[in-house]
Amino acid sequence: MNSRPAILGGPAAVKHDHAPVCRWPQFDSQDEQALLSVLRDGNVSTHHVIRDLEQEYAARFNRRHAIAHCNGTAALHAAFFALNLQPGDEILVPSATFWASVLPMCWHGLVPVFCESEADRLGIDPVDMERRITPRTKAVVVVHLWGMPSKMSEIRAVVARHGLKIIEDASHTHGATWRERPCGALGDVSVFSLQGDKLAPGGEGGILLCDDDAYYERALCLGDITRIIELPGVARRFAATSFGIKTRIAPLSAALGRVQLAKLDEHNALRNANHQRLSRALEALGFDTFMGPPYIRRVYFEFIIRPRLPELSIASLIKALQAEGCRISQPRYPLLHQQPFFTEGHWRAVTRLGDESLSHDYNQVSLPITEAASQTLLRLPVFPNSDNGLIDDYIEAFTKVIDSREALADRS
Repeated sequence: MNSRPAILGGPAAVKHDHAPVCRWPQFDSQDEQALLSVLRDGNVSTHHVIRDLEQEYAARFNRRHAIAHCNGTAALHAAFFALNLQPGDEILVPSATFWASVLPMCWHGLVPVFCESEADRLGIDPVDMERRITPRTKAVVVVHLWGMPSKMSEIRAVVARHGLKIIEDASHTHGATWRERPCGALGDVSVFSLQGDKLAPGGEGGILLCDDDAYYERALCLGDITRIIELPGVARRFAATSFGIKTRIAPLSAALGRVQLAKLDEHNALRNANHQRLSRALEALGFDTFMGPPYIRRVYFEFIIRPRLPELSIASLIKALQAEGCRISQPRYPLLHQQPFFTEGHWRAVTRLGDESLSHDYNQVSLPITEAASQTLLRLPVFPNSDNGLIDDYIEAFTKVIDSREALADRS
């Protein structure tokens, strides 16, 4: 191995093709047959495959109810409605997440209260959560970011002390577990996305999971008019209109989602083995790879790492690794509390307490820990397929760059 970094004139370390290792999603004849079966049956709107998908999700995640939606965003919209939250209620949320974890609540008049993220697993910080609770706080959105289960012991303790509900966004964590309980079984209402990048993709789709019959009825009344008539109680009175939104999943997406759910463990095993091998090598070189404590089993929706190398700036590190042929960048989610939807007044949160109206000015929100931490993270490709030597190339590239960090620091 030539140890001279490519940015200093050495040969690039990455010699193998990314495409066969990084290609995702993976489809085969089973997926094709599932789609053809629906097409040949001819019912491409209300096919029984939708109910089959729901039953399989409910069984896998040990939940009483499952409802399939057209996407994860719609499932989150239904989750906020299901809990019967009222306009002006405050919901604790992370800022470091995809926008769909937060923005659907705004359509219900709910008030996002942004919280810091903790450093160990990048989820919402339970200590900061508790600091931001007011008499108007009713729930918390827990996002298991990038495939890492959040700090549920601490979060559940805060929730229990203050009588809050948990909306669990498990969209990144198909197959992850916390203390032997699956992500997707940790919220009053839990949601998965089946979007094409996810670990059990359906192309587009979402799943809402819950155990409470009332939550299930409200979620169904919001988004699937054809099934309201089946409800056993007074909610059947909405069968003619629903609550005006139609978010049923397409049967073709449901069919694909069923096959991908059945393959989830097999796919995760290979993906995890690849990332854990690379993680062990990177940990030895001075990187946090968020492997987590022994009582969680994480998965890898994306592969995020954090350097512990004060000699090198993030920008210098990225340039040096890109010169080696690595695909590396900073994470793709901008912090929500800094986005113009909130800061420019396109949507203004108002909390009502009796006759008092309290307007929330998001320009005043400051999350210094999260803002600083977001500048220290690096995003690598995911490696879901059999390795062709690419992971060894990445280990060589990182080794070359780290071994020459003093020389690289002099150039910056």
